[in-house]
Amino acid sequence: MITNPHFFRTLELLNSSQKGVLATVERVQGSGPREVGAWMAVFEDEVVNTIGGGHLEFDVIAKARAWLAAPDVAEPRNAADQQSLRFALGPSLGQCCGGVVDMRLERISAADIEGLRTRLGQAAQPLALFGGGHVGKALIQVLGSLPFEVRWVDSRDEIFPSHIPPHVLCEHSDPVHAAVADVPAGAFVLIMSFSHAEDLDVVAACLQRQRERADLGFIGLIGSKTKWATFKHRLEARGFTEAELAHITCPIGVSGIAGKQPEVIAVAVAAQLLQHVRV
Repeated sequence: MITNPHFFRTLELLNSSQKGVLATVERVQGSGPREVGAWMAVFEDEVVNTIGGGHLEFDVIAKARAWLAAPDVAEPRNAADQQSLRFALGPSLGQCCGGVVDMRLERISAADIEGLRTRLGQAAQPLALFGGGHVGKALIQVLGSLPFEVRWVDSRDEIFPSHIPPHVLCEHSDPVHAAVADVPAGAFVLIMSFSHAEDLDVVAACLQRQRERADLGFIGLIGSKTKWATFKHRLEARGFTEAELAHITCPIGVSGIAGKQPEVIAVAVAAQLLQHVRV
């Protein structure tokens, strides 16, 4: 599934009959602001995504817009619709990276959409988020521009907001832990429901799935060390071993962030998830 919001915006502009120029990093020698494959779509009045900013990006935008203003190349498409540019990131560009970047520029229009889906598609890490409370809502907003395919689950159907990112699927599940069985293999799981009882049931369902399939990549539970100590006793009473309980991360979020606001917690948790992403 493609999750990059910049890609969705590019499609919107192309579908509205706008023509643009796709600028892609083809090669980097030495240090460069972005990696090979990084891209930027330049339209007459808008720029989507980034190839790293600075003078390199400004120069590419200027060249792309000059090209857009030139007379259209006759169909069918041919080599005239592409050009290669080389930029030395030294004093002449005012960038201290010191490397050399080769860029490919190509004209794009609505006729190129299907091809762009294949070329610019970004692999997504599946993530099941249990809980539509304040932290859950804040986390969805943070994840909106990150490479996650999110399944957002809550036992309260009315809890989901009307506007969500295009790569988020909302699911009502009652009981909520029943949805664990359908989580994709390799998924990350975050548990932050409105109820400790629901949290416990979801954790137990994840541990049972790990016992049977061992196919969840990360299981995180929101809460304090005290909450986890209580949960451990209850889960041990359900027959789970110390080794199995070690699959649970609680508290969640990268260390060193003291704020408790939902938005702060969401950033800390998203950072922790990115440490585990392998796509």
